Amino acid sequence: MLRQIYRSGTSIGANTAESQYAQSRADFLTKLTIALKEANETKYWLGRLHSGGNLTDKEYNSINSDNEEIIKILTSITGTVKKTV
Repeated sequence: MLRQIYRSGTSIGANTAESQYAQSRADFLTKLTIALKEANETKYWLGRLHSGGNLTDKEYNSINSDNEEIIKILTSITGTVKKTV
């Protein structure tokens, strides 16, 4: 599980960074949509780690709160871009 959360969590940043140099608005949207999917996968793995006792409530709440904020930001950006593509 730790390997999966590492992969999905770092993929959010990698795809967001890659979107900055997208070749088109459609490419930009694709990169951020992938980042959003990875953030949702990270949410899943965080829940599994928490329910398995690998994260305390405090750790889970802190990390999950940050991830939820990322999800909200990416949802807003992708929604706006979808209206203009």
